[in-house]
Amino acid sequence: MKRMMTQITQFEGKIEYRFNDRELLVTALTHSSYAQENGGASENNERLEFLGDAFFDAIIGEELYRDFPGKEEGFLSRARAAIVCEKALALEGRRLGVGEIIRLGRGEEKNGGRERESIIADAMEAVIGAVYIDGGFEEAKRVVLHIFRGLIEDAKSGKFIVRDYKTALQEVLQQQGITDIKYIPQGEEGPDHNKTFTVRLEVEGRKMSEGRGKSKKQAEQQAAEAALKRSQNVI
Repeated sequence: MKRMMTQITQFEGKIEYRFNDRELLVTALTHSSYAQENGGASENNERLEFLGDAFFDAIIGEELYRDFPGKEEGFLSRARAAIVCEKALALEGRRLGVGEIIRLGRGEEKNGGRERESIIADAMEAVIGAVYIDGGFEEAKRVVLHIFRGLIEDAKSGKFIVRDYKTALQEVLQQQGITDIKYIPQGEEGPDHNKTFTVRLEVEGRKMSEGRGKSKKQAEQQAAEAALKRSQNVI
């Protein structure tokens, strides 16, 4: 625990926020697999993740609205989707070293959980939720804008490191006069805390690709990404 508290201090420095209640940050960095292996003695980060997700979306949405006064809704939605997504969260989470300090169960550790995009992204959302609980909305906003300033600046210059693949595919197909695009759930597997969803993408009734992910939304994005690459419309 002493080593983790040292890592917590270093992490606070990176996000430029010092917690009044550090247990909130410890909880934000505790995966459900760790809590389950310890008989439920530790809280996991799922509730904080739920809260952080909502505030992250609102903060980025407000910032883009203020930064792009002349842009239409479609642009703002695409820019927000490029930042408020699993890939962007995981990108910044890895930069901050979240994978190195998150508490995982032994099984998840063996399965490469420290590198898993969904786990790092969820922990980042939980950290945002923890900052909100500990310091209020203005502090949560300040921390989010500090962490994601680079991606926001990329949006200003028209450079999206992360794209909304579903929207990108839709735009490509609509240019060809195609509007019949369907994402059809194919099933789910795994325990409740670690499900994997599969989705089939059909265009005009024909299968174009499949996607898998930790949520239906992620699976749809993966299917759209695969379809774009297959048609050589690489992002």
